[in-house]
Amino acid sequence: MTITVKFFSLIREALETEQLTLELTDSLRTVEALKNELGLRGKAWSETLSHPNLIQAVNQRVVFPEEGIEDGDEVAFFPPMTGG
Repeated sequence: MTITVKFFSLIREALETEQLTLELTDSLRTVEALKNELGLRGKAWSETLSHPNLIQAVNQRVVFPEEGIEDGDEVAFFPPMTGG
């Protein structure tokens, strides 16, 4: 059972990673758990993924950190967006 994790824009640049494929485990069942797990990869990961305005999506739908993750899901992380 796997999930795909994608990083966009400034997040991708900060982490120097565009995409990961990860094994889905019992402890990795929410977006928040995923962010915590990825944060263990080092300071850049921890700081980038703990930003209070980080946008996260599951299967191209913006979600709260408590959102569940299932086999085959795509989880994406985006920086805050601005416009005018």
